[in-house]
Amino acid sequence: MICPYLNMTVSVDNFIKTVYKQSKLPNADTRLSTLARLLNISNAAATDMARKLATKQLVNYTKYKPLTLAEKGNELALNVIRKHRLWESFLYKTLNLSLHEIHVEAEELEHLTSDFLANEIEKYLGNPSFDPHGDPIPTFTGKLQTDSSQILLSEAKAGFNYTIARLSSSDKDFFDFCKTNNIAIGSSIWVEKQYHSPKMTEININKNKIILNDDFTNIIFVKPVN
Repeated sequence: MICPYLNMTVSVDNFIKTVYKQSKLPNADTRLSTLARLLNISNAAATDMARKLATKQLVNYTKYKPLTLAEKGNELALNVIRKHRLWESFLYKTLNLSLHEIHVEAEELEHLTSDFLANEIEKYLGNPSFDPHGDPIPTFTGKLQTDSSQILLSEAKAGFNYTIARLSSSDKDFFDFCKTNNIAIGSSIWVEKQYHSPKMTEININKNKIILNDDFTNIIFVKPVN
């Protein structure tokens, strides 16, 4: 028998987490219609959830306005994300699962993990600051280590060397493409050219030239090499 309370907890966790992630994008979009699409629910269900969470002081809801997280909602989002990224790190280190596989499994495990277990996993891993995708892992108190030198590949200047710092995706095809083309955290690339119409980036990696469209270059973060 499936526990209805757990189902509700998962729904709330995923909703709050999605609001948080959408709010941190370069082009932030926390409209209820966008949240509904990402969560695969109806607009009416997203609105109903927003109203319910507003009564719990987790979100700030105003009709026809983008949703924002209240302080309690922000804390909840960071707690869920922390557990997710710790599980990704644990599964990647101990079972050598792929970057897509660790995401899929962590999506389930994040909702079943106590703060105690998350702390034990963190200690076992040596208190990592970033997960295998390069995403920062929140601390127990909700602090995130940031790296201001990271930029989107779409914003990188042509004629310079960069190191891949973050692959911000959960899509299997994206990670399969990255694996085939040796695009990985720590990989060195040379930006050959930025095309503005259509928006594409030509890179050189391991002496192979690849042209990426903005679906890719807006989820790959790089750091300039001095």
